[in-house]
Amino acid sequence: MEDEQVQMANNEPPVIKISAEGLHPLQARPSFFQYCREIWDRRHFIVTDARFKALRTTKDYRLWRLWLILQPIMDVAFYGLLFGFILKTSRGIDNFVGFLIMGVIFMKIPVAMMTQGTLLIRTSRGMIQTFQFPRATLVFSNSVRHLIDNALPAIIAIVVSLLFQLNEPLHPQILLVFPLYLMIHIFGCGVMLFTARLTAEIPDTRVLFNFVGQAWFFLSGVMFSIDRFVDHQLLHRVMSINPGYQFLEAIRGSVLYGVSPSGSDWLTLLGWTFGAFIVGLVYFWQAEEKYVRLT
Repeated sequence: MEDEQVQMANNEPPVIKISAEGLHPLQARPSFFQYCREIWDRRHFIVTDARFKALRTTKDYRLWRLWLILQPIMDVAFYGLLFGFILKTSRGIDNFVGFLIMGVIFMKIPVAMMTQGTLLIRTSRGMIQTFQFPRATLVFSNSVRHLIDNALPAIIAIVVSLLFQLNEPLHPQILLVFPLYLMIHIFGCGVMLFTARLTAEIPDTRVLFNFVGQAWFFLSGVMFSIDRFVDHQLLHRVMSINPGYQFLEAIRGSVLYGVSPSGSDWLTLLGWTFGAFIVGLVYFWQAEEKYVRLT
C-alpha cells in the first residue's frame, strides 16, 4: 500500500504483478508425437508450397523447358569425356553411357538435398520469425519439391541409358526404379533435416558440407566401378557401405541389367532410408524452440 502511495506521489504508473501460473513460452517445443501430428495437419501446405516452387529456378530462362533436358545431358557429356575417354574409367563396363548418366543424375539427388539444407533456416528467416508452425514442414516442402524437380532428369537418364543398349530386352525389374526413386528422396529428406539444424547452430559447417557433398559424389562410384579401381579391402568395404553407392547399385541393376536387389540389399536400403529420416527428424525436432533465435 505504501509503495502504491509513493508511486502515485511520483506520478508513476502502478506496478501490476501477474502470476506466472498458467503461462507458457511461445516457442515451447511440443512432444515428438504432437510435433508429427502438427506436421501432418499441414500436409496440404507442404504439397502446395512444393508444387508452387517446383521448376521455379529454371523458369528465369526463356528456354527453361529445354534446359531441363540439356542440363543433365551436358553434365554427363562432361563427365563422360573426362572419365570415360581421358581417364579410361569406362573399360570393363557395359553401356558406360548408361552407367554414367544413371550415376550422375541419381547421385545428385541426395547431394543436392544435403547442400540445400545448409541454407534452409537462414533463407526462411522471415517466415520462421513471423509465424508459429513446425519448422520441419520447410524441410518436407523442399523434399517434395526435389521429388517433382528430379522426375524429368530421372526419366531422361533412364531413356538415354536404354537407348544405348537396344540389343538388350527390357527387363520387368525396371519398375523397381519407382520405389527406389521415392526411397532416395526420403533418405535425402533425413539428411536435409540433419544439415538444416547443424548449420543453423554452427554456421561454419556450411563450408564443410560443401566439401563433403563433392567428396560424397565422387566417391560413390558415379564415374567408375569401385570393384576395378579399389584394391584395398578395407577401403573397398567402406565405399561399399556408402548409402549413395548402394542406391546407385540398386538403381543401375534394376534399369540396366535386370537385376533385382537381394533381400539383404532391400533391408539395408530400407534401413538407410527410414533410419536417416527418423534420426534426422528427431534431431531437428530437439532444437525446434531455437530456430527463431538462430535465424
